[in-house]
Amino acid sequence: MRLLTALVLACCTGPLLAQGLPAEVDAALARAKLPRAAVTLLVTEVDPKAPPRLSHRADAPVNPASVAKLATTFAALEQLGPAFTWSTPVYADGPVQGGVLQGNLYLKGQGDPKLVQERLWLLMRKLHGLGITQVSGDIVLDRSAFEVPAADPAAFDGEPLRPYNAAPDALLLNFKSVVLTFTPQAGAVRVQSEPPLSGVAWPTAVAAAPGECGDWRGALKADFTDPLRPRFAGAFPAACGERTWPLAYADARGYAARAVAGMWAETGGRLGGQVREGRVPPGLKPLFELQSPTLAEVVRDINKFSNNVMAQQLFLTLSLQQKGVGSYEGSREVLRSWWRERFGPDLPFFDNGSGLSREERITAQQLARLLQYAWASPLMPELAASLPVTGSDGTLRRTRGPGVGGAHLKSGSLRDVSGVAGYVHAASGKRYVLVAIANHANAHGIRPALEALLAWTARDQ
Repeated sequence: MRLLTALVLACCTGPLLAQGLPAEVDAALARAKLPRAAVTLLVTEVDPKAPPRLSHRADAPVNPASVAKLATTFAALEQLGPAFTWSTPVYADGPVQGGVLQGNLYLKGQGDPKLVQERLWLLMRKLHGLGITQVSGDIVLDRSAFEVPAADPAAFDGEPLRPYNAAPDALLLNFKSVVLTFTPQAGAVRVQSEPPLSGVAWPTAVAAAPGECGDWRGALKADFTDPLRPRFAGAFPAACGERTWPLAYADARGYAARAVAGMWAETGGRLGGQVREGRVPPGLKPLFELQSPTLAEVVRDINKFSNNVMAQQLFLTLSLQQKGVGSYEGSREVLRSWWRERFGPDLPFFDNGSGLSREERITAQQLARLLQYAWASPLMPELAASLPVTGSDGTLRRTRGPGVGGAHLKSGSLRDVSGVAGYVHAASGKRYVLVAIANHANAHGIRPALEALLAWTARDQ
């Protein structure tokens, strides 16, 4: 009788408790030359009481790359609330007479991750609306809210001009980046740069080249050695049509001062002194405060598009709000405490909140516990809506195969790291947590295996 019972249970529950990997996933890993020992896989229901449907090396600590943003964003949603906003207060230390501020103007950064050029323009327009068209003294930038070490943008992967390598800053303006737009027009190519950076002379045109589009960035033969005088020694293939090139400004530390001076002049403002760093004198009351979008909106940008510097801004905000200053170690302490209270002493290793790290470590089991906890939370809609929809948007818009469109997954990718974690809506109506991460030299070959695993999970019937 016991044997019969065991056989019945094996028959009925076998697909849920399957040993080994689904054949199609195993075959895809083999084709990608990814050994089983290089991947961690977990598929389990959102109900933590249910047994896993698939578990492979789920307790192995791995580098999650940008999947780490799940912990940062959900902890922030819980601790700060989805309606939380950042403020950037603006101060003056003198009276306004005849449109002239008789003194200095101060901008105090408090970690706003989305102080992009459009919102900087609004800040300048607000000043004009208050009757200030000229500042007789200086414009002072206060960045003291964050204490972060100076960083070499080339240190992580040798790509200093990639916007994803921008370092966090209490007064982060436009991600410290420039967007160049190349527009072919009547035998030439116009070059437009945004935002305006004071003292930087970008080329306004470049020669047009015949032939196919190809590697148009390489064809430009860009030279950014002198941040004040960028040059293009090559040409732009006219067949490309209009193209944009976002890149990090070469002088990251000087970016904020140039952006503020450039936008102030662009809006018609005049400045008697200079734009410099400093601190707001004690006792001043702000003229006004520029408010950021809500945290729920910011979390969506962070997870949909895997924005590293926005994630680090949010990470540092955790300690800024609790301790009065934002620091990496302070925020690690806040996040460890948050995790310990909810999940116990088995802690991941948190680094900078973005996953742009060689040191970050977490297990598939820990990620699943986080996602199961989030699913049962009133904040679940905010987190789930922030994740890329497979085959539809964000970093997973190119996902293909059965099951696409039925999953909200956060992706992560570094050299030697690739993976996803999130929620899958199966054909049976069940919701599953799916975690799949590879740490291997061939990690980027995991995409077909991920698509096979997604299809296998989604067709649960």
